This record gives sequence, C-alpha cells and structure tokens, in this order.
Amino acid sequence: MGRCIETGRIIGQACGVLAEVINGLQDFHYGDWQWKGHDEVKEAWPDLYSAWFTAPHLVRIPNGESLQDLIVRVADGMRFVLQRHPDEVVVLVGHDSVNRALLLQLLDQPLTAFWRLSQDPCALNEIDIEASRVRVRKINETEHLRPID
Repeated sequence: MGRCIETGRIIGQACGVLAEVINGLQDFHYGDWQWKGHDEVKEAWPDLYSAWFTAPHLVRIPNGESLQDLIVRVADGMRFVLQRHPDEVVVLVGHDSVNRALLLQLLDQPLTAFWRLSQDPCALNEIDIEASRVRVRKINETEHLRPID
C-alpha cells in the first residue's frame, strides 16, 4: 500500500488537495500467500494456485480473502467516495486487484472475468459516473509511460 499512498499524496499535492486512504479500497488480502513469490505459492498450494487463475471466483486464499469479499469491500469503498464527492473529479490510486474489482462492477461483469482485465503497474483507468450512468472511457491506459523521443 505504501506506493499507492505515496502516489496519491503526490497527485493530491499537485492538485492542491489532501489525499487520504479510503477504507475498503486497500489491496486484496493474500493471507498465507502474502509476500511469497509465484513459484513458492505454486509449490505449496498447487491446486489452489491453478484455480486462482482458472476459476478465481471459487478460491479463498488461506487465511485471506475471496473475490466475493473483495467485491463487497470495494463496492462499499466506492459508495463512500461517491457519496462524499458527488459531481467532483476524484483520483483513486490502487492495486491491480482492487482496480479489477471496481471495473468488474462498473462494467457489470461476473467474477469469472477477473483475469480478463489487464491492470499494468501505473496504468490509468478513466471512468465517468453521473447519477446512475457509468461510462468507462479508458482501461489500462499506459501511453503516458512511453519514453519521450
């Protein structure tokens, strides 16, 4: 979360607003998988690891979250943001799992589509929400990361 918090602070400072951490929008809780590499997780939990990428909606990470937990938590965080900042531009800085959870909900997609949405580091998603109308304008935009020639 440290990188997200620091990025949000820098963006807030540039915009002249105070950045804050929003409860519910913190990263996915990986439980026993936290701070382990893919190879280590795959070796210790081969079936669960495979299912995480083929049927993530059926997985609960040992001592961690399921996608259902994440979706509920992120939806609550998003409701909080929308109630607090109606008709305002808001920048959310988050990890790829949280971004995917938000996008799945806003695009009205099932949890089975979790891995179909790319979320590269430092990618931008642009979403307009006005009343009950949602328009996703950009997903996983990384053009700003290209070198300047």
